Amino acid sequence: MTGMKVCTGGCHCGLVRFECTTDLAMVTACNCSICTKKGLHFTFLSPKSFQLRAGEDNLKEYLFNKHAIRHQFCVDCGVEVFARGKKTDGTDVIALNVSCIDGIELATLTMTPIDGRNR
Repeated sequence: MTGMKVCTGGCHCGLVRFECTTDLAMVTACNCSICTKKGLHFTFLSPKSFQLRAGEDNLKEYLFNKHAIRHQFCVDCGVEVFARGKKTDGTDVIALNVSCIDGIELATLTMTPIDGRNR
């Protein structure tokens, strides 16, 4: 998938909903403990390209390891929709769980391997 596209999506129960603009040029296949256990595949967006449309009150934050990434999941269904963090240069970033995009087919995406286990 190439070219910028407006996407919508959300958690499994539908209480958390978002809209974003992305090209899905990079989708991670990370081997860190959380991505492996949860089956997460992220794409990274500027906060300006991401709008939480519903469910802010349904989000719970999870921190682990260095507490650098603030994982956001729905308290009703448990799906991690996105995370908040910072790039290495200090700018804010949204890590969007691409599996939460409406109608997404993971098999059609090119995954970029990330060695998060050894960082």
